[in-house]
Amino acid sequence: MNSQSSYTSSFDGVIFDLDGTLLDSLQDIAEAANRVLHSLGSPTYLVSDYRYLVGDGVSMLFQRALPSCANNDELRTECMQRFEAEYSNCWKNHSKPYDGIVELLKSIRTTALKLGILSNKLDPFTKKCASYFFPSISFDMVVGHSDRFPRKPDPASALWMAETLKLHPDRIAYVGDTNTDMKTAANAGFFAIGVAWGFRPETELREYGARVVAHAPSDLKAILLS
Repeated sequence: MNSQSSYTSSFDGVIFDLDGTLLDSLQDIAEAANRVLHSLGSPTYLVSDYRYLVGDGVSMLFQRALPSCANNDELRTECMQRFEAEYSNCWKNHSKPYDGIVELLKSIRTTALKLGILSNKLDPFTKKCASYFFPSISFDMVVGHSDRFPRKPDPASALWMAETLKLHPDRIAYVGDTNTDMKTAANAGFFAIGVAWGFRPETELREYGARVVAHAPSDLKAILLS
């Protein structure tokens, strides 16, 4: 973790990515996607491979996963529909909050900080996961992907959250585990915080603009609440 003297820790709100940041959900996503790929006769992937397939929404997941010879809009749309059906049956089979995350969120809720989630996961699943895995946490906003806004790293949904929460962008910390999250923070004018326990390496987070990288939720608590 960087020295705290090198950045401001004064925030009015913190918005989290979900998968790979709050929630260790890779196995359930991988198993659902592999069932879709297998049903189409396409190659499947190891769970660890999905660290680099996920992060930019379901359409992009299948754009990356499908063989180039079969990669087209119609097939990706079919894959998205099949994935939604598969994932609805397995989204909580293996997924769980990372160690220390619930305690971190509870600590944030004892302060005046606004607390939100912004994910590229489909909005219904984002809301289901927030409610199921964090029943004791009252989030101010939980937003997943829908037709209302483009996917991250487009800043539209992030800026809409800032406006709705009545917070200035430069007073918001955005916490995530991928380059998409770091670019989202930069595009929205948020303070970008990377987490090293997620789906992507620390080098990627720093390359794409992480102002600081937390290696454990206790680090993140120090950054946000010092």
